[in-house]
Amino acid sequence: MKLGTFGRAALMLAGSVAAVAAVAQTVGDDEGVPANPLNIPADPEIFGSTDPSVVKATAIINGEIITATDIDHRLALIVLANGGAGRIPPEEMQRLRAQVLRNLVDETLQIQAAAGADIKVEPAEIDNYFKQYSSNFGRQPEEFAAYLRSQGSSERSIKRQIHGEIAWTRLQRRQIEPFVSVGEEEVQTIIDRLNASKGQQEYRIAEIFLSSTPETAAETRANAGRIVEQLRNGASFLAYARQFSEASTAAVGGDLGWVRAEQLPERLAEVAVALPVGQISEPIAIPGGYSILAVQDARQILTSDPRDAVLSLKQLSITFPEGMTRDQAAPRVEQLAQLGQTMGGCGRAEQAAATIGAEVVSSDQVKVRDLPPALQQMMLQLNIGQATTPFGSFEDGVRILVLCGRDDPAASSEPSFDQVYEQLNEERVNRRAQRYLRDLRRDAVVDYR
Repeated sequence: MKLGTFGRAALMLAGSVAAVAAVAQTVGDDEGVPANPLNIPADPEIFGSTDPSVVKATAIINGEIITATDIDHRLALIVLANGGAGRIPPEEMQRLRAQVLRNLVDETLQIQAAAGADIKVEPAEIDNYFKQYSSNFGRQPEEFAAYLRSQGSSERSIKRQIHGEIAWTRLQRRQIEPFVSVGEEEVQTIIDRLNASKGQQEYRIAEIFLSSTPETAAETRANAGRIVEQLRNGASFLAYARQFSEASTAAVGGDLGWVRAEQLPERLAEVAVALPVGQISEPIAIPGGYSILAVQDARQILTSDPRDAVLSLKQLSITFPEGMTRDQAAPRVEQLAQLGQTMGGCGRAEQAAATIGAEVVSSDQVKVRDLPPALQQMMLQLNIGQATTPFGSFEDGVRILVLCGRDDPAASSEPSFDQVYEQLNEERVNRRAQRYLRDLRRDAVVDYR
């Protein structure tokens, strides 16, 4: 059995206790006094928690230890992604802990399976991914590591997750993908269906999939329901998908990309068609478990969408001193609104902004669909040189957008053979990967503590 540092320390501690007990027994006998004057039982029952400074094993998977600290650090990542502990009810935290433990068990099995197949993930690769991850937060790796510690997590926790994702992806490429086949006729059939469906709706879908058996279906359904509740209360779908989804798309936040209803299983298709954009579904029972869907966008197949237009914008923003009331700030907001209507377009934006102390920021590659829904319709109705009405908040600043240019989208063309092939291939790899992970769970020796 692979004990690692923790296991060796535990054996050393056990040996030390045994040695001390032996010495105590010898001293008692030599001095003619009872060896146990306090009448302490040889095998006492301990009531209450042990020393919290000791990192205890929570599970041992094929000899590899997951500690309570590992769970705490991974749980802190979920809390951080959802805006802090105040966003997650206390009763939900314990359920999240149980789910995080299950995820860490799966992650360990995936890493072990990859190692057993002689798949290596070099530390330098993990460091590079961590550097990219840090840059998404606008920090250098050292700064981000310190930030994680301040939030109750650790650099090690994220790096272990990165290790697991790389190892599992490479294992799928070696053990699963070579045995998945997609025929040319299948691909052409889908392309023909797409052409026949021109003008119909397709959807940008994200999914969280939780597997279950008939015996665990009720528990999995309840867990999925709790996740839906958290998502509807503002939790990050991307973060929950990365941590909890058992589909291969977990690493990309559950993103399935653009799909038509007929490309989805029948039950998922029914929900996707009926679900408004931006909404989260109830847990959906499908073969093998439950899915949670988020419809992130919708558009017509093989038809140009005005929201794919690329905009050139200038943003004028004003901020307010701390403590300023809404009534005190209102005249400045009105001043910004008037400026947007009278400044004469983007060419005079800087000059006009200076008159009221506004900040100007330019951007030339903004897709309409990437803007908040409330702004999309407003931007599509503007002519070049016109500005939106003010928006934002008194805490973060109020701003207007001035339209400087717009490149309208070209008519959509049919998807390429390669695009359809890749999607079909990914779906089949995903299903086989789920079965493979179930086999790993079935054959594992897992000791929960």
